[in-house]
Amino acid sequence: MRERMRRFVGNVLAVAYRDATGLRHDPAFIGIVAAQPVMMLLLFGLALSNEPANVPWGVLDQSQSTVSRRLVGDIEATGYFLPPRPIASYDEGRALLERGELVALVVVPRDFHRDALRGTPELQVLLDGADPLTAARVGGYIGEVARAFDLDGRSVAARTADHPAVPQADGPLAARPRFWFNPALRDRNFFLSVLAGMLLTNLCFSASSLGIVGERESGTYEATLSLPTTPVEIVLGKLLPFVGISYYVLTFAVVMAGVFFGVWPRGSWLALAVLTLPFVLASLSVGVLVSALVRTSAQAVFLTVFVILPSFVLSGVMFPYQLMPPGVRALGSVLPLRWYQIGLRRLVLRGGHLGDVLVPLLALTLLFGALLALVRLRMKPRLG
Repeated sequence: MRERMRRFVGNVLAVAYRDATGLRHDPAFIGIVAAQPVMMLLLFGLALSNEPANVPWGVLDQSQSTVSRRLVGDIEATGYFLPPRPIASYDEGRALLERGELVALVVVPRDFHRDALRGTPELQVLLDGADPLTAARVGGYIGEVARAFDLDGRSVAARTADHPAVPQADGPLAARPRFWFNPALRDRNFFLSVLAGMLLTNLCFSASSLGIVGERESGTYEATLSLPTTPVEIVLGKLLPFVGISYYVLTFAVVMAGVFFGVWPRGSWLALAVLTLPFVLASLSVGVLVSALVRTSAQAVFLTVFVILPSFVLSGVMFPYQLMPPGVRALGSVLPLRWYQIGLRRLVLRGGHLGDVLVPLLALTLLFGALLALVRLRMKPRLG
């Protein structure tokens, strides 16, 4: 058993050394790896700024009165929100916000009914500011309902809020919004927190997708298959050099976002490093699977772009995945970037630790195992 493990590790490292030597003498690849992070850092840090639906929200109703229940019903009736999730305490609500399971938490104070009779009611709205665009709009919708709310029940609040605005104190009901995790609602923080995920997705998909098909076109694939190695050893050996490059890209993206824009991870750096490994391996495996499926480099490039674009759109790095239709949201869950961006935002913006990213970590590990099995089935162990 020990001898088999030693032979397995030796074969993987031999293939990795051969591929790493080839990459070291590829100035075009090295130049792209160095320049792309700078370009995307400037793009998402300086250039970009971003209709919610199916918004997950919770209600901490300390009043339990007819007026408070009618208010909650009017908010849900706008059509932008899912049915509210009952919350028992502030701690429970904060935990759900930290995990990204809620976008907004409406807190109805204990004296809400009494204050309504006096004409001075208030409620608190806690919003997940990690996504500034969604937080501002959701806060605007709730504020619009609060301003139109009829304390006497003679009419129903406006069903839509076409032009949401920050609630004002001169309405019949004052909603006091408070934004967590990104109080200033900077779009820059929203994008830069997942910059590493976008860079690594592009790098891993593009680089690994040309590996096997490139060798097949250059005539060296036969020599690779003639080595005393299994397909799994060949695949892992090809992935290892890119794992090292990926950690360089991760470090560059995190440090530059912190130095130039002040967006440093608030959570565990160790958890960030641990989470990155299965994501990189899963993303590289997608590229290897593409390379094993196609016959030419042109086909590999086309199929890789076809995978990268949905990854950016459906994963939630640019648009909140929680607000997507259920079918589309489920489709995005098979993409490694979906789970990595969830973990990144928990670590970078919400100050999470390893325990907070166990679900994304497990999902990425399972994706890597499934993709490696598919690659193994697709690759022929020997010629013919």
